[in-house]
Amino acid sequence: MNKPKLTPEAARRDHREMLMYLAMNAAAGALMGALVAIAIIWFDAGGIGTRIARSSHQIIGTLLLVVPFAAVFGGVVAASAIITMPYEKKFRD
Repeated sequence: MNKPKLTPEAARRDHREMLMYLAMNAAAGALMGALVAIAIIWFDAGGIGTRIARSSHQIIGTLLLVVPFAAVFGGVVAASAIITMPYEKKFRD
């Protein structure tokens, strides 16, 4: 498939759009992961909410659950955004 040559400004704009697309997807995934982790604490799944509530360092316990969930969910959603990136549709006739 022959792709048309882009001007430098069009290439920069296209690059910016792709990065924004990935950043928005990663942020949405991180928010989703944080919400899932908060739901696990809130609904006391496996007694984790009770353990965190009774801990002397509640913020550290909460962060130890929320941060990995947000990072993993953000990475997975960003990876799926890369796979499904609508780049080829731009150059179809």
